[in-house]
Amino acid sequence: MTIQEQSKKVTDSDFSSYGLGKRKTSIAKVFLKSGTGKIIINEKHINLFFDSIGDEKEMVKRPLLLLNVQNQFDLSINVKGGGTNSQLDAIILALSKALSLLNSDYKKTLNQNLLLRRDSRIKERRKYGLKKARKASQYSKR
Repeated sequence: MTIQEQSKKVTDSDFSSYGLGKRKTSIAKVFLKSGTGKIIINEKHINLFFDSIGDEKEMVKRPLLLLNVQNQFDLSINVKGGGTNSQLDAIILALSKALSLLNSDYKKTLNQNLLLRRDSRIKERRKYGLKKARKASQYSKR
C-alpha cells in the first residue's frame, strides 16, 4: 500500500467530530459523522452491546435528545474497561464532548445540563496492613 492510498483512506473517513470520555476505569471514544442515527458500540448495535441492562441504554441518546439532533449523526463508539454503568457514563461524556466541538450553542446547552463534567471518583487503592482500602482488623483492648 502506497502512502497516497493510506492518505486517501484517512481523508475518506468523514468523521466530523471526536470525543473522549472516562469514568472509573472505563474509556470511551466517540466518532460522530453525519448520518441517520445509527449507534454502533465496539462493532455491535447498541441493543446487542447493552442487552443485559434495561432502559438505561437509552441514556446514551440523552445528549442527542437535548440538542434535538438524534437523527442527524451516526455514532461509532469504542469503549473498554470497567463495568456497564461506568462504560455508559464514559460514553455519555465522550458524546457530549464531541457534540460540543461542533457548535458553541451545543456546548452551552450541554454544560447547563451538567453533561460535560467528568466524575473523577475512582476506587481507592488497598494499603498494606489493612484488608481493603480502609478496612482494618478489629481492635482488641485486652
